[in-house]
Amino acid sequence: MGKMLVAAGDELGMRGAGPRNPGIDLLRGVSILLVVLHHIGLRIPLKRGVLAGYLPEWLLGAVNYNGYESVFVFFVISGFLIAGNTLRRWGSLDRVDARAFYARRFARIAPCLIALLAVLAALHLLGVQDFVIQRAGQTLPRALLAALGLHLNWYEGHFGYLPGNWDVLWSLSIEETFYLGFPVVCLLIRRTWVLVLMLILLALSLPWTHAALVHNEIWQEKAYLPGMAAIATGVLGALIARRWQPRERWAIRAWIEVGCVGLAAIFLIEQWLWPAIHDGCLLLLTVSVMCLLIGLQWRQADGAWHAWRGMEWLRSFGRLSYEIYLSHMFVVVAVVRLFRMYGADMKWGVLWYVPAVPLCWLLGNVVSRWISMPCERWLRARLLASASKPSREIVTASSSETV
Repeated sequence: MGKMLVAAGDELGMRGAGPRNPGIDLLRGVSILLVVLHHIGLRIPLKRGVLAGYLPEWLLGAVNYNGYESVFVFFVISGFLIAGNTLRRWGSLDRVDARAFYARRFARIAPCLIALLAVLAALHLLGVQDFVIQRAGQTLPRALLAALGLHLNWYEGHFGYLPGNWDVLWSLSIEETFYLGFPVVCLLIRRTWVLVLMLILLALSLPWTHAALVHNEIWQEKAYLPGMAAIATGVLGALIARRWQPRERWAIRAWIEVGCVGLAAIFLIEQWLWPAIHDGCLLLLTVSVMCLLIGLQWRQADGAWHAWRGMEWLRSFGRLSYEIYLSHMFVVVAVVRLFRMYGADMKWGVLWYVPAVPLCWLLGNVVSRWISMPCERWLRARLLASASKPSREIVTASSSETV
């Protein structure tokens, strides 16, 4: 499912370099945490444990079953940040340097992806339980081709789910397919109003493109158009945030609050909203995230602001969201296996969440320090040798582009 990441000042500093936006890091942190809790909850559900005697089932469900919605949050953030960084670097979308754009994406995405696929291939060949591809019609070479060819979502839709560590790559297939075409479309269209109209139509298509695929549950979850509609919503948000900047603090707060209310409604009471608006829930989610991001962008541009100190741990999850997203299933699989070895007592299953969550962060941090950052630095130094910015600034920036 989502993680995910340009100079620290690129993140929301469309008026110039500036610090990371703590609000966006916090939003990403919440989203990646919900993805982790979702994958644990599918195997060790909280509603079957001791907490069910003290907390309502809808609240436990909100903790365990918002992973899919969180990936759509990441899609919107991705479109917002990458379009915003494109506007900051080149002034307008139709002036994007396609070569530099692709080089940045490759340097950020490829190292972790290739490392993950190498480990998964080795575990499959060694016959390690929970890592062997064994469904009818599925093979290791074909799964590798699907992951590298950005159609793993299509592959699963036709042949069934892959093991959990492979399955998370479905969202990367959607995201990177969008960004393969993004610079080309921007350069061909040229006229901003035409591009905006296309983005609006794509963004608003989300409920219908999602509902149209109800006959195939896997493909409905992982089809290209719904995910791309969410990314398009983020791109629209970046264009709005750049064009307007309210002077009144109350107006900025209103955008943030509207976004938070809509997001909370989906995360907490979607089960009651769904009978009324059905697939429109996803559109409510993406538009709410867009409003929140715009408000956070304007708040950052209005002046430096202090983040909640007690939330630094959650913001650190957000900064590592891509690495955690790709690697967390190793922790989940290991913890669940130990849980089953020690009796699989669902009543106390919540206790297994306690080591699993920090271990996911720790593994993501290790991957970032030893794979993502050094490989990205090396690749950017070579792919963007003619860039005017120092490589150190450029590499630091990249951590805010991928969602």
